[in-house]
Amino acid sequence: MPRTDRRTLLQGAAALPFLAAGTTIAAADGTDSTAAAPANAAPNKPAPAKDVTRQLAHYIVTSGYDDLPANVRKEGVRTLLNWVGVAIGGSRHQTVDIAVAALAPFSGPPQASLFGRKERFDIMNAAFINGVSSHIFDYDDTHLKTIIHPAGPVASAILALSELQPVSGKDFLNALVLGVETECRIGNAVYPNHYDVGWHITGTAGVFGSAAAVGKLLKLNEQQMVWALGLAASQPVGLRESFGSMNKSFNPGRAASNGIFAAMLASKNFTSSDGMIEAKRGWANTISTKQDYNEILGDLGKRYEAALNTYKPFACGIVLHPAIDAAIQLRNVNKLTADQIDHIDLKVHPLVLELTGKKTPREGLEGKFSIYHAVAVALVEGAGGEKQFSDRAVTDPTIVALRSKVHPVITPGIKPEQVDMTIVLKDGRQLHRYIEHAIGSVEVPMTDKQLEAKFSDLAEGIIPADTIRRVMDACWNIENLPSAADIAKMSVSA
Repeated sequence: MPRTDRRTLLQGAAALPFLAAGTTIAAADGTDSTAAAPANAAPNKPAPAKDVTRQLAHYIVTSGYDDLPANVRKEGVRTLLNWVGVAIGGSRHQTVDIAVAALAPFSGPPQASLFGRKERFDIMNAAFINGVSSHIFDYDDTHLKTIIHPAGPVASAILALSELQPVSGKDFLNALVLGVETECRIGNAVYPNHYDVGWHITGTAGVFGSAAAVGKLLKLNEQQMVWALGLAASQPVGLRESFGSMNKSFNPGRAASNGIFAAMLASKNFTSSDGMIEAKRGWANTISTKQDYNEILGDLGKRYEAALNTYKPFACGIVLHPAIDAAIQLRNVNKLTADQIDHIDLKVHPLVLELTGKKTPREGLEGKFSIYHAVAVALVEGAGGEKQFSDRAVTDPTIVALRSKVHPVITPGIKPEQVDMTIVLKDGRQLHRYIEHAIGSVEVPMTDKQLEAKFSDLAEGIIPADTIRRVMDACWNIENLPSAADIAKMSVSA
């Protein structure tokens, strides 16, 4: 995959998202500038965009597998492998058990598999539950420019659909990439303002990816795809207040099922506005103070956001990864134990404390939003997988004692993807590590071998050992599979 410089996770996240005297204007290079407006003058707004929804729909409908560059196809395959692993891995979590129990009495025909489980549900509910399962560990893929988790809404929807109708591996991969491309481009157009105000962008943008991918496999025409995107726009789901609870994983699951809902209705000519993304009272203007439609339409088919997808080595929010990476490196190099440590000083970006400032997490899901827990558990256990963000881990006495010694300080000049860590030992020694790009970033990507190790660790004990290898091989070979549904059918418990 070609190396590209990524933006910071939140452009200007330390600044206020709304400026009463100014208007945020998208510059030609994709950055934001804020122009002060005279007190008695109307804001200088750019001319309204036209036909954004229709141009995007045209691109989705006309783009084929053969149009995808080799590096984009490869990243699509890696996206699929990672998603299947996390969906299987999260399938036995209490959150999924509750969702299955709650929805089973109302599920329709047993059309689609639940990854890592025996039950079969109708495609709408299967897509929802698999989306929940894939996100519950916060271990899924991440588009770092927007912190969207792209695969959950898209893969959950089209794998369910592939069990209802024939879908070849090539058609599946093309739909997956187009879905990811759609949601990430739409996310780019409103990020970070949309996220700053409190929306969970994986759900709000993810529904477009799901609708686009499902619509592609349903062979919608251009007008129907316009309607599918419009119906998706009417179903934004997810608020950041849900972070740390089961509700967070609800959001990509619901985006998956809402996208199916939109595409299915559109396939029968259920209409919507033709400008639901860009209209004055449409999606972008209603839910964000920033609208940069060039991010949606610019270089379609040439610039691929799907090629920038990344995969997590740690089962928590991206902003914690630099600190975990630094802690594990210092632990391993110096063979540290918790009883040697006096305190840990961290220089961090404001976003770290905004998103992960929980000092005393009471359960595993809350631990994913605690810089204190993340650093402590990484130093004690030398890892940051799902086991380190379990109920067991957040109540471990050694980890609890060490997290009180973690001291993060907001520091000017530190970017969200960076951390400056100093561990002071009881004997007076100071150990230092600066992380510019953590493992799992675009600059330091996980290798195929590391992705396989992650998959195996997640699937172990859920599906048979010999099946784990078969499922991984099927994901790597998706382009040559006659039926994409084979992956779903293999990925269930015995």
